[in-house]
Amino acid sequence: MTDSSINNPTTPFAATARLLDKIGPVIVGLRREAEVLAVALATGRHVVLEGPPGTGKSTLLRVVAEAGGMGIAFVEGNAELTPARLLGSYDPAMVMQSGYKPEAFLAGPLLTALQEGALLYIEEFNRVPEETLNVLISVLAEGEIHIPRLGRTRASAGFRLIAAMNPFDAVGTARVSQAISDRMCRIALGYQSEEAERQIVRQVTGIDAALVPTAVALVRLTRSHPQVRIGSSVRGAIDLVQVGHGLALLRQEPTPGRASLLDAALAALSGRIRLEDGCERTPEEIITELLDRLLAEQEREPGETQSQPPPGNVPPPPGGGGQGKILSGPEVRSAVKEAARRTQSRYDLAAAHPQFESVSPTVGELDERALAELLKGDPDQALGLLSDMATAMDPALRARARMLAARLFLRMGRAGQARYRGFRRLVPMAGQDDGDLDLERTLERCGGLRPRTREDLVVRRWHSPRRVVSLLIDNSGSMRGQALATAALAAAATLLAADARTECSVIAFARDALVLQEQGRRRPNGAVVDDLLSLRGKGTTNLAVALRAAAAQLRRAPAAEQLTLLLSDCLATAGDDPLGALAGIERLHVLGTSDDPESVLAGRTLATRCGGRYVRVDSITSLSRALGALLS
Repeated sequence: MTDSSINNPTTPFAATARLLDKIGPVIVGLRREAEVLAVALATGRHVVLEGPPGTGKSTLLRVVAEAGGMGIAFVEGNAELTPARLLGSYDPAMVMQSGYKPEAFLAGPLLTALQEGALLYIEEFNRVPEETLNVLISVLAEGEIHIPRLGRTRASAGFRLIAAMNPFDAVGTARVSQAISDRMCRIALGYQSEEAERQIVRQVTGIDAALVPTAVALVRLTRSHPQVRIGSSVRGAIDLVQVGHGLALLRQEPTPGRASLLDAALAALSGRIRLEDGCERTPEEIITELLDRLLAEQEREPGETQSQPPPGNVPPPPGGGGQGKILSGPEVRSAVKEAARRTQSRYDLAAAHPQFESVSPTVGELDERALAELLKGDPDQALGLLSDMATAMDPALRARARMLAARLFLRMGRAGQARYRGFRRLVPMAGQDDGDLDLERTLERCGGLRPRTREDLVVRRWHSPRRVVSLLIDNSGSMRGQALATAALAAAATLLAADARTECSVIAFARDALVLQEQGRRRPNGAVVDDLLSLRGKGTTNLAVALRAAAAQLRRAPAAEQLTLLLSDCLATAGDDPLGALAGIERLHVLGTSDDPESVLAGRTLATRCGGRYVRVDSITSLSRALGALLS
């Protein structure tokens, strides 16, 4: 396309260029995204805006729509958004009185936008149930929708679907189907540059002082802290500047001192950041730490602030090559039996655990009272000792330790269970008190007459389908003591979380992947835990073979929800790039066992790629909390 055609007033792009000139002063740091959105709307495309909170998704659309004179029908996406609430429904009272007439139909936001040629804006798009999203397929594909008894409605000129979603929040969300994604353009919005965020804060607050760079730098630090799952948006910096400036005036300070800065930061940011599950620190402690670090850096280098870069890609494993093998059935039994031969002497146990001799004063003895006292004071140390004693060279001590460990881990796993609700679907049910009335089925049930009893009413209610879970446990060189106890507890809790609607597989991996429990073939829970206690850490870490083994197990038992849990430091030392082995993994939650920055980066990237969450676990307590949150 030539410049003359763009400037030609008869082309649609001339109007688009004028629109962009009009909104240019209002949109900060999103010029390219605004251009793409404006052209997409001008050419009849439907768009999904994807990015974390506070990146300007709603602002961008609102400014473009106002400048272009386009109407907007707003819809808040959530799990309660049914097809009837999106499209519209018949008024039951009017239908009972005069039948299915057009005037009895109450139009929802989708039908309104179609008829008026407006923009339909759906926020939190990935929180909308799949059954509701499926209503949009014919609208996106054919530009029309058919409503039973009402007829066909074609989209008026100007109708567009604009969706917005946060891809990093996995709680209560679902993956948008390929049928929907294939019919929409995607515009990814990230956080603006540091200078752009400063300009936004100055523009919104009207304050241009040294407080602005400090507030923006602190907010950006919250996005890269290893214990923070979701950092603050630029809205936090705006509030911090407003409150900090006001406190300085109230306290008669020429510039806000540390106390005023801290008070403002706690007020503006403590409710905005979300910590990783299992983190035992408070938001206030994290914010205080980051502010003190920032102020120290500013004292060393006046006028300069520094923020950490956002996570990038997982580095390729240094070991390269080596596909690894997936073992199951008799091969696993042989591998576990071979691993059980690697035992520890009493000397080794005493060297690793100062409390060993108090718990096992003589050969073959295990003092359960002493162990119980240790459990009260330091559960991580006690369970680590018990796990190592399960590999003792002393056969009597080893047998007692394994029996007690299996019992303890299963009991703790049962205590930490969370009620699973899962993804839900709308299904018709008769004789229920709550739900959306299914008018057509109700009339069919009553033979066209007015319903007289509750049993005559048919409603549509949410129903939780079955799911499958695959647990991957890193069994490489560091798996002993507390790490081994953590793995055993994770397995016990996951196995116990399984119920009539859930199937679970358990896979331990180092160089190869050992399927300790196959999908659809349940073994006694204690036997699986006992196998894990036999597999003391040894060998390299092949994440790719573990992920492929999980995908193979999930394919054996298809379900509405498939979930993979990975307990590992996520640092691959053998095999292929794990990012290339994610095919078949719908959702992956990572339980990170290391606070090394490279490990945290690798774990976060894996989880983000599969719509999951990264949770740092460094104790039995944090593991229990994390599993309770992720399995609920």
